[in-house]
Amino acid sequence: MDVMTVTDVGNQHSDSLQKFMVDNAAVRGELVELSTTWQQVLMTHHHYPQPVTTLLGEMMAAAALMSANLKFNGVIIMQIHGDGPVRLLVAECDSQLHMRATAKLTPDAVIDDDASMSQLVNLNGQGRFVITLDLQDKMPRQKSYQGIVPLDGDSVATVIENYMLRSEQLDTKLWLAADDKVARGLLLQKLPNHGGIDASVNDDLETWNRFMALGGTIQLKEMLTTDIQTLMRRLFWEENIRVFEPQLPSFKCNCSRDKVGHMLKILGQPEIEEALADLGKLTVDCDFCDQHYEFDKLDCAHLFATEAPIDALLPSGSSKH
Repeated sequence: MDVMTVTDVGNQHSDSLQKFMVDNAAVRGELVELSTTWQQVLMTHHHYPQPVTTLLGEMMAAAALMSANLKFNGVIIMQIHGDGPVRLLVAECDSQLHMRATAKLTPDAVIDDDASMSQLVNLNGQGRFVITLDLQDKMPRQKSYQGIVPLDGDSVATVIENYMLRSEQLDTKLWLAADDKVARGLLLQKLPNHGGIDASVNDDLETWNRFMALGGTIQLKEMLTTDIQTLMRRLFWEENIRVFEPQLPSFKCNCSRDKVGHMLKILGQPEIEEALADLGKLTVDCDFCDQHYEFDKLDCAHLFATEAPIDALLPSGSSKH
């Protein structure tokens, strides 16, 4: 992987994720900027109220930051299950930085412009944060990892920070910002020390505290109006860091007619036949890309005549009837 110094970073692709390492310290970081990718999500879901747009954009930025160090071919799926006017927020990112996201609101949702995250998804204290690592190349009997915790915090960043500290024992700090034009984020992480000497531990702690203080100088408006290359130079121009070649996130939905067919098979033939008797045909629209699928009686009969095993499940909240 090619490496640059922070002063070498120039104008890059508007949608980019850049990793960096602090020289001689167990501290790493990433910055992400989603513009085109984020706009493609909103083109499908242009009706979101502004507070929901902000939350979902922050989740997309966080998913990109969290997936950038996946060591396997797979997908990270971040979900917030809410008990308020927002019932579900989902952001997905795979190891190639292909991304998609969606949100589900209650039919009668009334959302104020200044609604907080707690008011949106944790109104009665029953909200849940779910993170799934879905391996695409599973070994026999190998299962995907899933962690489910209560919502601990009133921001996407705080919820993920608390999750990482409790579940992974990693000090992690996130700064996230999103509006209807762009989603950006900064991640700092203190890695486990392998030096084995007190001086190294002390140096790492001092470096970590210094980078936390630098990150803490970022203002929300600054994040929304400043590209990540400029942010990096402003924050870390005096630091000894190595900046890697940027990766390029992009929007991509992995829905397909075959996957929808698998989902219908899971519902079972009696339920499908009952629905066909009432509706004549079944229609399914992907919540992520709005792709439309139709299955008539002949299509459904073919599904249940096929003996192929059901080996692909859509994540919760990825499609609707």
